[in-house]
Amino acid sequence: MSDQEQARPAEDHSPPEQTSPERTHPPHRPPPAPEAGEQAPAPRSPEVAELEDRWRRALADLDNLRKRYARELPKEQEAERAKVAAAFLPVVDNLELALAHAGADDHGAIVSGVRAVRDQAVEVLRSLGYPRHEETGVPFRPEQHEVVSVVDEPNTAAGTVVQVLRPGYGEHGRQLRPAAVTVTRRQD
Repeated sequence: MSDQEQARPAEDHSPPEQTSPERTHPPHRPPPAPEAGEQAPAPRSPEVAELEDRWRRALADLDNLRKRYARELPKEQEAERAKVAAAFLPVVDNLELALAHAGADDHGAIVSGVRAVRDQAVEVLRSLGYPRHEETGVPFRPEQHEVVSVVDEPNTAAGTVVQVLRPGYGEHGRQLRPAAVTVTRRQD
């Protein structure tokens, strides 16, 4: 016999198994023996089977959580937008009242009314977690300020905010926008 004929497994010439009418599934056969160089798989213990079951359940729970989060996120975003818009409705109402009185002869009353509406809007922003900051005489902080110009002030420490051109809103780590400021330059 040649080497190739010896390496081929012998064909199975046994007669086919007879199945009885009551028997509809094939008989249980043990797994095939491992070929040379392979190791037989270790039998699974009940602990391993339980861990695999728990792992599969955890994966299913995680998948369900992801799907639920994807469904609920747009609803939550819409609810937040509605909450913020509702907080600004009184501001809009008061601006409309100020515009309705714009034709009046008392311009001081109109200006004070618009100022009151602005203060109301600033309070709404503060209540949402974005307080207004427009302080002068404080040290420049890059996370809170944006330098627009630099001036010479001989009696002021370098890097001090001397003018706020546009107020900022927010706190450290939560800024809507930084304050646009003028700061003093270093004295050489």
